Amino acid sequence: MPDAIFEDPRLAEVYDGLDPDRSDLDVYVDLVAELGAGVVLDVGCGTGTFACLLARSGIRVIAVDPAAASLDVARAKPGADAVDWILGDATTLPPLSVDAAFMTANVAQVFLTDDDWAATLRGIWSALRPDGTLVFETRDPELRAWEQWTPELTLTVVDVPAVGVVESWEEVTSVDGPLVTFRSTTAFRDDELVLESMSTLRFRDRPEIEASLARAGFELTEIRDAPDRPGREFVFLSRRRGRPSARRSPCAPRGGAAAARAAPPERRN
Repeated sequence: MPDAIFEDPRLAEVYDGLDPDRSDLDVYVDLVAELGAGVVLDVGCGTGTFACLLARSGIRVIAVDPAAASLDVARAKPGADAVDWILGDATTLPPLSVDAAFMTANVAQVFLTDDDWAATLRGIWSALRPDGTLVFETRDPELRAWEQWTPELTLTVVDVPAVGVVESWEEVTSVDGPLVTFRSTTAFRDDELVLESMSTLRFRDRPEIEASLARAGFELTEIRDAPDRPGREFVFLSRRRGRPSARRSPCAPRGGAAAARAAPPERRN
């Protein structure tokens, strides 16, 4: 079930207003052009900012997300009519043959179990054409970004049009190995309404991700720096190869350094 911050209509309505600067997506729009991709799958599209950017540039986009409230916001955006919106996830897609698939922001970290992550990669593999490219970003666990997720460091105050003044902040509630759980609080000052949402992200290291990609039938081609959090994130580019393996594969060779600036954990999905 999606977290309340994406599924609650009041929270989905102000999601973009609390994170209005999406210049981080410009790099991914350029990457679509670099890959020569004409058909793109946006996995975990959220409120649809990236999908609509691509659609307005003439790319055919299939965008999938499990949160109905977020999709309602997405469908109201300029360019939304040109996007194929799907309520679901990578494991419930219809037959597709896309040139590239993207998971931006926190999407790759919401899959908490090995089985869920493997199923997601298999679903994307099936949706890609042969030699199609998977692109996703994930935080480097060695940098312990969650230590910056405090109310003081994540506080945002925005006057959202047609809503009023909204405050939001995050606070970590537990760290259990690679699993980091945090509370997002959103306060609607005009309505004197406070809503909370609990989320958990999994921090996988590079060898773990590389091995999972190999098992899922991907060849790791490059690891780049993240556009908005340089030095703190990895951006993985992988190409669809042979069919996913049923057994454990060795880690792919490790590449160069990667990625990013710490940001509030919940935004940019």
